Amino acid sequence: MINPYEVRKDFPMFRNGIKMQGKPLVWLDNASTTFKPDCVLDAVSAYYRSETSNSHRGDYDLCYQIDERILASRQSVAKLINCQPQEVVFTSGTTASINLVAFGWGVKYLKKGDEILLTQAEHASNVLPWYKVSEMTGAVIKFIPLDKDGRLTVDNLKQVITERTKIVAIAHVTNVLGYIAPAKELAKVAHAHGALLVLDGAQSVPHLPTDVQDLDCDFLSFSGHKLCGPTGIGVLYGKFDLLKRMDPFMTGGGMNAKFDMCGDVAYLEPPVKFEAGTQNIEGILGLKAAVDYIMKIGLKNINEYEEELKRYAVSELEKTGNSIIYNAKSEAGIVTFNIKDVFAQDAATFLNSRGIACRSGQHCAKILIDYLKVVATVRASFYFYTTKEDIDALVDALKHGKEFLDAYFN
Repeated sequence: MINPYEVRKDFPMFRNGIKMQGKPLVWLDNASTTFKPDCVLDAVSAYYRSETSNSHRGDYDLCYQIDERILASRQSVAKLINCQPQEVVFTSGTTASINLVAFGWGVKYLKKGDEILLTQAEHASNVLPWYKVSEMTGAVIKFIPLDKDGRLTVDNLKQVITERTKIVAIAHVTNVLGYIAPAKELAKVAHAHGALLVLDGAQSVPHLPTDVQDLDCDFLSFSGHKLCGPTGIGVLYGKFDLLKRMDPFMTGGGMNAKFDMCGDVAYLEPPVKFEAGTQNIEGILGLKAAVDYIMKIGLKNINEYEEELKRYAVSELEKTGNSIIYNAKSEAGIVTFNIKDVFAQDAATFLNSRGIACRSGQHCAKILIDYLKVVATVRASFYFYTTKEDIDALVDALKHGKEFLDAYFN
């Protein structure tokens, strides 16, 4: 069982008594980014203070030690998602990882008339790259319908998938409604039609056990900063045979085996084939510290605790009588809502006046508004260090939502 008050001791953002508008900070924007524990800050600082070196570019001890540390980071990530270290590609984040698949695989193999399936619930990072691939290749974008609650179902995938479908690109957990997609069953359907399943794991990997072997997904992307790691570092998992067949999105130093004046170029094997130039070394080391920290707490424990928080939040918000909740039935620790008769950004400004950090707007899922029939929403998102008192503060504020205009004058 997770004790959020105990784990908060590991986080300077809590220990330092950060305030907003003179009020103690209530952090409910974890789907956007998460706080960093001491072990992550120490790992990043140690690299700059006593370990600075480039990787794979020197025949001296410091360089060798960094090479070994990067390998250890791959091994930690591989353990986290149950894959082989050579299937772990370091990128700058989920967006870069999905773009790598889109342009490294999609542009290379898709052709006119092929189909790419998405949903209305996707983040921009899992829509716009595929729009560009469609433009470049002539492949057709199609959307899998969501059910009445906004959930992606296997039956709905079966309704639209065809033998022309080559890519099914979906969020494992959607960032607005928080539904967990039945990825394992979706992979079976996709593979039966000769398509690949590309998972956006930005909102799933930090919050629930993820076993890529069991899911049988072909690609999975996630970001370090959403699981207590540094910004600017992320991961692309890909099945090794697929990575071998992909083209690199970027080329340069460190990823080639040879090149000559005749233009003869040979690339190294994955994963370094996709890691041109000097990598975000401090980010990689910080990511390892974050992954080890998260695994020590336990993804199963995190998932169960967030489900408890979600049920509590929905129950308490429903009691206010002025909260419109759009995803009361979803599983993840995300509550998307509005205050009756209050525009989302105004509500978020009012919450800020009480020291409460929530996100408002369209949450980078701009085509979901056609499904929700609302221009913008407020999103509160939890993590293992979120307390019920945080939720109580949110609920108490929403009881006074009609006073939101005071936020502009205080």
